[in-house]
Amino acid sequence: MALSCAMNSSAWSQDCEGKVALVTGAASGIGAACARRLAAAGARVVLTDLRADKVKEVAVEIERDGGEAVAVEANVTDPDALERATQTAVGTFGRLDLAVNNAGITATREPVGSTRTDDWQRVLEVNLSGVFYSMRAEITAMLQGGVGGSIVNMASVFGTVGFAGSAPYVAAKHGVVGLTKTAALEYASRKIRVNAVAPGFVDTALIQVDGKPNRAAALLTPINRLGTPEEVAEVVAFLLSDRSSLVTGSVYLADGGLSAR
Repeated sequence: MALSCAMNSSAWSQDCEGKVALVTGAASGIGAACARRLAAAGARVVLTDLRADKVKEVAVEIERDGGEAVAVEANVTDPDALERATQTAVGTFGRLDLAVNNAGITATREPVGSTRTDDWQRVLEVNLSGVFYSMRAEITAMLQGGVGGSIVNMASVFGTVGFAGSAPYVAAKHGVVGLTKTAALEYASRKIRVNAVAPGFVDTALIQVDGKPNRAAALLTPINRLGTPEEVAEVVAFLLSDRSSLVTGSVYLADGGLSAR
């Protein structure tokens, strides 16, 4: 059964119908789930990812289910590529209303004293600078549209707490939280809301072990299981919708209680 935009599908279709959304890192996992969720709610979606074939498959799937989607190959470390992706949304659908900045990577687990410079730089460039480059292009397009918009950045529970052995990732995600709050303050008066979602351990390729769910990560989570991409997409969809019209500059944890320990 296709996902509706909320428990009350009619309310959600009113929120998302005709709106234009951009999702980065949309070839799989949380990004693909967000793209499907928004499309099912009536949004027209531009999907970006480094993996051109995979992101096109998601776009084709969305269209097969009756949605509108365009796939664009883009590297979030390339500001020009993100400008082009944003302009694809405006040129194809007329404007940009919603954005999900989801693209991210992990690094080899090492303590700070053993972390390689190239690992540090690579993770921060994708996970933090990539969000900045994306937001800069999206905000420009939303301001040009003149009606505001809503942006959700993908942070992490490890953007709110520490996690030994993951300094580049933790630092980048803390940066995403700070960037989100700053942009929210800067653009609140111009009707652009900016929030972040902070997932815990979610069953995606980023944490799987040999292609299987990471049981050790599940055991660290109070609900004793991994989250699903679709569960995170539900939170993202709420924050993008008009139902969260009072919410900006917030970080919504979707971590199964991990941060409550």
